[in-house]
Amino acid sequence: MKNNRKMKEQKINANQLYGLMHTDIEGIDGLIELALNIRWSWNHASDELWRQLDSELWEFTRNPWVILQMISRDRLEGHLADPAFRIKLDGLLKKNDQAISMPSWFQHNHPKAALTTIAYFSMEYMLNEALPIYAGGLGNVAGDQLKSASDLGVPVVAVGILYAKGYFRQEIDKYGTQNALFPYNDPGQLPVTPLRLPNGEWLRIKVSMPGHPVWLRAWQVQVGRSKLYLLDSNDAANLPTHRGITDELYGGGTDLRIKQEIILGVGGYKLLRALDIMPEVCHLNEGHAAFLVLERANDFMKENGTSFAEALAVTRAGNLFTTHTAVAAGFDHFSPSSMEYHLGTYAKEQLGLDFNELMALGRANTNNHSESFNMAYLAIRGSGAVNGVSQLHGEVSRNLFNNLFPRWPVAEVPVGHVTNGVHMPCWDSKYADEIWTESCGKDRWRGELDDHSAHISKLSDEKLWEFRDRSRNRLVDFIRGRFERQALVSGLPAEVVEIANQVFDPGTLTLGFARRFVPYKRPDLLLYDPERLVRILTHPEHPVQLVLAGKAPPFDEAGKGLIRKWVRFIQQHNLYKHVLFLSDYDMMLAENLVQGVDVWLNTPRRPWEASGTSGMKVLVNGGLNLSELDGWWAEAYTPEVGWALGDGQEHGNDPAWDAQEAATLYEILEQQVVPEFYARNKKGVSEIWVGRMRKSMATLTPRFSANRTVREYTEDYYLPAAINYKKSAARKGAKGKRIVSAGHELKNKWDAIKFDQVEIESVRQKHHLKVPIWLNGINPKHIQVELFAEGINGETSENLKMKFDWIGEDGAHNFYVQVNSSRPIDHYTVRIVPSYEGVSVPLEDNLIVWQR
Repeated sequence: MKNNRKMKEQKINANQLYGLMHTDIEGIDGLIELALNIRWSWNHASDELWRQLDSELWEFTRNPWVILQMISRDRLEGHLADPAFRIKLDGLLKKNDQAISMPSWFQHNHPKAALTTIAYFSMEYMLNEALPIYAGGLGNVAGDQLKSASDLGVPVVAVGILYAKGYFRQEIDKYGTQNALFPYNDPGQLPVTPLRLPNGEWLRIKVSMPGHPVWLRAWQVQVGRSKLYLLDSNDAANLPTHRGITDELYGGGTDLRIKQEIILGVGGYKLLRALDIMPEVCHLNEGHAAFLVLERANDFMKENGTSFAEALAVTRAGNLFTTHTAVAAGFDHFSPSSMEYHLGTYAKEQLGLDFNELMALGRANTNNHSESFNMAYLAIRGSGAVNGVSQLHGEVSRNLFNNLFPRWPVAEVPVGHVTNGVHMPCWDSKYADEIWTESCGKDRWRGELDDHSAHISKLSDEKLWEFRDRSRNRLVDFIRGRFERQALVSGLPAEVVEIANQVFDPGTLTLGFARRFVPYKRPDLLLYDPERLVRILTHPEHPVQLVLAGKAPPFDEAGKGLIRKWVRFIQQHNLYKHVLFLSDYDMMLAENLVQGVDVWLNTPRRPWEASGTSGMKVLVNGGLNLSELDGWWAEAYTPEVGWALGDGQEHGNDPAWDAQEAATLYEILEQQVVPEFYARNKKGVSEIWVGRMRKSMATLTPRFSANRTVREYTEDYYLPAAINYKKSAARKGAKGKRIVSAGHELKNKWDAIKFDQVEIESVRQKHHLKVPIWLNGINPKHIQVELFAEGINGETSENLKMKFDWIGEDGAHNFYVQVNSSRPIDHYTVRIVPSYEGVSVPLEDNLIVWQR
């Protein structure tokens, strides 16, 4: 970018604002600064201030920016003239400034790091209900990691899309039918500001689309010390068909999806360059953002005069791909015709690639010209590291992507894992905040977590039980108010509306189930034996109440049917005082549920739950989990912290297994959960329940916090990637040129490699092997000869590097190794893999040849 267009760091001021009145009032700048930094969504010190300005609007929207839009001038001036109000405002601004500017975990632990910027790309972000640009779990992960990056001082900037309508809002009618509504997100009432150049011009990005370029408006969201940049296509210079590209999240068909993903990946990287942001690391949160792989390589290619292949070899070292999908059908696929229409010209004119070369980046079989383009495959081929989102999901992903690494053992498919965590300060209740602050301090999530377990373990049984009682009481109040409004809107019978503000009992064991309503999550597992469930819920001495919520995808009739099934069950058995289905599952509803329920239920079919985060959110609030051994719970569960379903194996869609697990679920509730909750001592406290609570809070909350997740990403992925990228990019990408050259040489000569007879000398458990190999002119420094044995009894495989000895008279290269092992020598096989320029094998070069 030209210097006169360079963006400069500056505080929000009146001429940057979009739609705010009264910007001339003295002191308004402080309120603007506070309202436009979403840190208030996890630092609740300012809640009372917004409540003072407009309590009703605050409770309904939790959006300070809307309050500043709606409040009258007289009221604003009156509050800002109040000394007590100004003292509180000034104190909040000072604390905000300290939290944003003071060195944090990253600055203390990595002061001389090569890492200056991580660019995080995601299709959705769940930051707060005031900014509805999220659908569910993927956005939850993105939002929580961005907040934790701010807390920890990790230098992340994020890139996404500002949707005009976002994901649908849910209405459930009196018959249990889900209706999808798409209210407009007025940018003037969202906590976003236009990105303006120093001369006042709105920063706009141009992206090529078939027939006409698309102009993208750029917006900024302040998230603590981090920034989220958003793009939207509702620019007056665009064709009408293009203005609606960014209307809906996950709306429309594949044609709209590919356009949105071009905007996110290509447009998002162009935006960073327009801002003079040059990240060492780009983190792709799912494959939606994979087109940034192309644009980042394109940018490097133009800057340094390399070929696309050389630029990709350099830039992929700085790309990290996180996959969240547990089934192959979950990845975005685009047909060859769609790819050619949308990206054919871009590939030829910008990247210097013919169309088949572009398609090969997204195909398992690069020679199959009818195969569709898989965004996950592009992300893998354009990244220096790949990870799943739980230990189990890492295993699942290695199987999913094994076809990209033919002849490699599944265990060596290059997919690691970083188990998701949630941003605890965002999801804890005010009661939980008090408990944790007393035991672990106010800054407990801004650094290391080693001492949390010891501190939280010291809380008394009585204090923990009281904490849960208060939390459940608050949830029941929320449920009553929410259901009363819902009953009126849905047109439920008058007798239901009359009891709406009396449903549920603050002293009753409360279960929660809230998630996407899709068949693989089995939200109807509890309904397998309706009469048995009714008996559990309505037990005269030990009753149970269940609150449910969740959306079915708009075109998923099976998912909608699961919602109707629950609504009809409630109606048929007149169970409104024991079971409720709350409509329009959003972040505000999620917060209240996870803060108040005693037990969180989760019943997916293993291994389809890649990680799951909803159950993690109850940890900080003293809730317990009863879940399938899938996703995060497969590595979290011990008998002391909750309850588990399943045997840790996969059973597909077997109806008999569903029936068995439903029976087990009833038994756990009847024989363990309910009796333990109601087993009270003389002080009215369930000691065994509190014991589980304490153990869960102490051991699981730190372990499954986004604090741990972000620190793990930083130290295991971001820092190494930054170093690798800088080495690769040095001297105009010289390393990339050598990588491409060596890779081409190996590929051209690889198939002609031949093994001669292996010579073995064995004495007891010592084996000496010599292997003559004809390398077809390949430089022996560019390969690694290994003696390989598969792992046994759960152990990892053995990889012994063989040493080059000498060249025989016939041109064969001799390699040798000594093995000290009790295993029979026929367990071992010789193989050859690439080894040059520090290339990551098999991720960056998947060649392999085995001794026959």
